[in-house]
Amino acid sequence: MPGLGKTTLAEKVYTDQSVSRHFQVRAWTVVSQKVDKRRVFLDLLAQIDPSKCSEATSSSDATTQDLAEKLWRSLKGKRYLIVLDDVWDVAAWLSLEESFPNDSKGSRIIMTSRHHDVASLGMLDESPHELKPLNKDESLDLIQRQLFGGNGWPAELVDLGTQIYVISGGLPLILVIVTGILKSIMPGNWKKVLDDINPGKLQEHCMETLDLSYRHLPDHLKPCLLYFAAFQEDENVSVKSLLQLWMAEGFVREFGMKRPADVAEEYLNDLINRSLVIPTQRKSIGGVKTCRIHDLVHEFCLQKSKSEQFFHFLEGGNDALLAFNEPRYLRRLCIHSNTEQFVEAKVYCSHVRSLRFKNFDEEWFFGDASFIMRISKFLRVLDTEQVCLYWKIPSEIGLLVQLTYLAIACSSIPQSIGNLSNLETVILNPYSFQCILLPNSFWNLQKLKHFYIRSKNSAFRVILPQEKLDSSSDLFGLDKISGLYISPECMDGVMKKLPNIRRLKFRIPDEYGTGNVEIVVPNFLSKLESLHIRVDDLPSAMFEFTLPENLRKLTLVRFNLSKRCLSSLGTLANLEVLKLEGVHFEGNTWKLKEGGFSKLRILKLRSRNLRLWSSPDEDQLVSLEKLHLYDCSNLEEMPSCLQSIAMLQIIEVIYCPRSVVELVENIEEAQIDYGNLDLKIITRRSC
Repeated sequence: MPGLGKTTLAEKVYTDQSVSRHFQVRAWTVVSQKVDKRRVFLDLLAQIDPSKCSEATSSSDATTQDLAEKLWRSLKGKRYLIVLDDVWDVAAWLSLEESFPNDSKGSRIIMTSRHHDVASLGMLDESPHELKPLNKDESLDLIQRQLFGGNGWPAELVDLGTQIYVISGGLPLILVIVTGILKSIMPGNWKKVLDDINPGKLQEHCMETLDLSYRHLPDHLKPCLLYFAAFQEDENVSVKSLLQLWMAEGFVREFGMKRPADVAEEYLNDLINRSLVIPTQRKSIGGVKTCRIHDLVHEFCLQKSKSEQFFHFLEGGNDALLAFNEPRYLRRLCIHSNTEQFVEAKVYCSHVRSLRFKNFDEEWFFGDASFIMRISKFLRVLDTEQVCLYWKIPSEIGLLVQLTYLAIACSSIPQSIGNLSNLETVILNPYSFQCILLPNSFWNLQKLKHFYIRSKNSAFRVILPQEKLDSSSDLFGLDKISGLYISPECMDGVMKKLPNIRRLKFRIPDEYGTGNVEIVVPNFLSKLESLHIRVDDLPSAMFEFTLPENLRKLTLVRFNLSKRCLSSLGTLANLEVLKLEGVHFEGNTWKLKEGGFSKLRILKLRSRNLRLWSSPDEDQLVSLEKLHLYDCSNLEEMPSCLQSIAMLQIIEVIYCPRSVVELVENIEEAQIDYGNLDLKIITRRSC
């Protein structure tokens, strides 16, 4: 039965401290009803061996069988734990089974499924663990914690708890959805709401309860929930893309002086608090990074979006496409079809405002995609990210002057993009291409707020037009930009074009000899919160940085860091997250300065040359909550202050020798003596 908590239980096991310590490798993927083996293999490889995943995604020749072999080799000889969530049939498991080597190392595979025949596979002499609905006492305990935080029942509401239990049949999903409804209204109205629910068959009742929850949503949240129908079942949805889509569709209302992005985030949090949306990954500086909805909620959104004519889904072969007759109400169209059939059908929809292509099973390629730009001249949202437009975006893109959201896969962008004066969000998926040079007309996009590169190829880069920078317009509205390629000598000129940037991610060339190189990010970028800088390859030059004091998150990749540089980083008074990945330290040492990094909550350190990491006293890293050590193969000393930081919650050790694990275990013992019994040590793939 859906909603019993299968995934929740599997996640509890997967993240348990003793489990994570036991296995060298762990990975989790959702199989789902429509099995996409390529996606499953890439998903697992990205967690097990990111370098092999990057190789595979950067090569257009990599077949599904190639990926299966890469996965097998990555797991061979290791003790691994793999979770295959939501497996629907035996054939799905049999098609994946050969990719998991059995080396008698104590490896384990967890599967969740609604079907007993799948659950019985490979269990040897054991039976699958079948979840049952909660009994009355368990249900009342969950209801109490959801509504009152575990602080007991108000006497006048005890009978309502029993009523909720009867309505839910002990199904956890229904329990949390019903309590999510009640939390949003006054207790005096609870009985009236509950009386409106008429329990019937459980599956039908789930949909009835979801419909009740939907009817109790404020009007501004209803389209936001239904929009999840445009995504794949079980898909982890990028929150930044989702919120941009909501804004482009006009769902987000103006609210005083608040930024529309902040209002949209409040909408999402409201849906999460109502137990309709599940956060799956959180950002290091606060907020949700990815989210999803339960299968039943997805099915409800599909049904509701069709019945309310919110979305029109065009699927199938030639017959369905050729028979398509545009309804007058049509505003949002999702297309899932074979490429050749779609081109032949020549679908035109004069009323459509939002056009999205969904691709579950295969890669789509359009040799000439100009006809897509002529489907409707009134498009506000165009998402062709899952279909590759081969060499470039057609110049006809410039005709879509009302476009506010563009997600697209291509290798070059035409000058005509400068005609899109209403464009606010651009997402580029370059597939395996190495570089995109933006046209000079890019500076005409005065309403542009978000520019993202979604590339799994770490070598990919985007080059901003740098001709006539002084005479081109500044992008005052640009809030976030990623994937840029900027040389230090052009940095000041480019930065002046982005005066209100909040999140910036760029890379610089590695064409430096010996000596010092200073990277200056000007202080006039007063709103900059998150900065990610990467050099193409570790150069021999020593780098120093001048950075805005308001930074909250800083990521430096592949740099030689001088002692002076490290000292200056410690003075960034608002820094909460610091990631030093693949860096080299001058003299193989890092000595923390007194009072440094006072607000730092998360530190990720990846360095093969760091040997001595020390602190002069206990007055460093006082706010540290999470420490991630990755591939620190020569680390011999760690700061003594780590033994007494009261806020420390997690130390994760990955690809480090046993000597580093022992250093961390000493810290754990000292923390226990200090009174911190909740510190979690996670060790994976240690030597």
